[in-house]
Amino acid sequence: MKDILPLAFSYSSQYFNVKDTLECGQIFRYKALSPARYAVYSRDKYAEAVQEGDVVQIFTDDGDYFWRFFDLESDYAGKVQRISALSPIMQEACSFGKGIRILNQDLAETIFSFIISANNNIKRIQQIIERICQAIGEPTRYGFAFPSVEAFANSPAKLFASLGAGYRDKYLVQTAQMLQNYDLTTLASLDSPSARKELLKFCGVGPKVADCILLFGLKRGDVFPVDTWLKKVYHAYFEQGHKDSEISTFFCNLFGNDAGLCQQYLFYFQRKYGQTVANTVK
Repeated sequence: MKDILPLAFSYSSQYFNVKDTLECGQIFRYKALSPARYAVYSRDKYAEAVQEGDVVQIFTDDGDYFWRFFDLESDYAGKVQRISALSPIMQEACSFGKGIRILNQDLAETIFSFIISANNNIKRIQQIIERICQAIGEPTRYGFAFPSVEAFANSPAKLFASLGAGYRDKYLVQTAQMLQNYDLTTLASLDSPSARKELLKFCGVGPKVADCILLFGLKRGDVFPVDTWLKKVYHAYFEQGHKDSEISTFFCNLFGNDAGLCQQYLFYFQRKYGQTVANTVK
């Protein structure tokens, strides 16, 4: 551990798998310290999550923050039971990924992170974000904080280009400048279609990135981000002749307010395991 982190709390691992939760594509600031221990960064906060047997232990000096961050008040047992009953493939996906929890992430951090994620892979996204944190984030006991909106807005686009952001460099600066005069708390009061419309006004935010922000930054369960993995899922298990642009709506209509969590189960299942069962489970 970095310095000496207090044990903040322990939690049953039946519906909380640290590896699955962190590696399912919803967060980028984490690091595997060992197969059973992960470092997790959020804003200027730091925790280490350790999975041993049927218990997860969270070491941090801000237990209240990470209790909420890991969404430990929500009843995932009920969600898994409900979703598993929908179809054989959902039963398989839930069984495989039932330890995934949708994190409560900082909204501004989510916006910048998913702008960087566009047309990118997870390893490279992590590297770009870490370089940006080191360049303009405030130092903390545990590394560097995620930069503030002001730090993004006051940095030249060429800095982000030099750190690997590529064509997204100007999007980061332009969105940060827009956010300086925008109250993000207003998004929480809007329904998902209205909040999506607002998010699409920001530079570098297209439909898929907007849905990721809604799911991972605003905890909207009625959205279903679609990438190449979810297109594979649709064609392997749900094919009904929809165009790619219609797949998200199809899944939202199918799963309702559970769509976001179903997306995570299906994404993780397909990426880790799906190809071996595509022809046997429907």
